[in-house]
Amino acid sequence: MDNEFKVNLGVVEIQQIIPHRYPMLLVDRVEYMEPGVKAVGYKNVTMNEAFFQGHFPQEPVMPGVLIVEALAQTGAVAILSDEKFRGKTAYFGGISGAKFRRKVVPGDVLRLETEIIKVKGPAGFGKAVAYVGDKKACEAELTFMIG
Repeated sequence: MDNEFKVNLGVVEIQQIIPHRYPMLLVDRVEYMEPGVKAVGYKNVTMNEAFFQGHFPQEPVMPGVLIVEALAQTGAVAILSDEKFRGKTAYFGGISGAKFRRKVVPGDVLRLETEIIKVKGPAGFGKAVAYVGDKKACEAELTFMIG
């Protein structure tokens, strides 16, 4: 990763870019951001997550759809940091090719990498991968609309 784009955005700075708030803000920190191109963020998964009450009480596993949502939020940080989209909202337009490679459980730290591949008007496409350590947990292609 290019040092020029290293950042240290915490929750307060992330909330200045994307509209998500508790309990739907799923990115705790962003360490790399190339506006309009790529972001790398982190989600610290703790037993205190509300979804673990029902998914599953006997074996807590982070729902795959929330991992994909965390990846989308990371992409939203990248695209909404582009001057032409600042202050707007990135909405999900589609998910394709989603694959889940391992369970994500309390104590894991998800590294969220989303790269914006193409933007055409208000629509865009991203390639996203989530890791726990060096192991791939999830990958997907994301489509979004800027509103």
